Amino acid sequence: MILGITGSSGAGKSTICEILESEYTVKIINADKIAKKLSQKGTSYMRDIITKFGSDIVDEEGNLKRKKLAQIIYSDAEKRKELNNCTFKYIKKEIENQIQLTQRKEANTTIMIDAPLLFECKLDKLCDKVMGVISKRELQIERIVARDDIDYETAEKRLNAQESNDFYLRRCDVIIENNNNIGAMEKEIKKIAEECGMVKKY
Repeated sequence: MILGITGSSGAGKSTICEILESEYTVKIINADKIAKKLSQKGTSYMRDIITKFGSDIVDEEGNLKRKKLAQIIYSDAEKRKELNNCTFKYIKKEIENQIQLTQRKEANTTIMIDAPLLFECKLDKLCDKVMGVISKRELQIERIVARDDIDYETAEKRLNAQESNDFYLRRCDVIIENNNNIGAMEKEIKKIAEECGMVKKY
């Protein structure tokens, strides 16, 4: 079983993944972590990004200035689309490699693809089922502010540039609401884990 998990920033995907990873035999493939690894200096991906966005997005040592790039893409929809199109092909290739490796070595493991842009990357085509995580807007903004150490206005701007909860409600096979009600959320997670045939660790 390959399960996709997606949702906008601050929805709480990481919390869901942590719960599943602690209780079930799952392999989580995190698209954001792959993107960070790809954006290390000297990679083919970084060379492409510098060509498209200029040398201002890296420091004197060639390291990506993430906040600088974020300012650019969250202020310009066309720039954001350009970055995503470039990033998607690299991420998808690496995810496909990790899926193949896991399937060869860990036969009883449920593979989870954690990707905010799962549908945009067309990674949903690799999944047997897609789980959407949604949350109240104010909670999402609070989480983004705390996580990324940015102000409210910047966090709101980032969220405005992403898909609404309705997008996930229409497209996902199952939905989990993460509004800080851990008890209710754990019941939903258990139900989904059973439906997906996940193997308990203990």
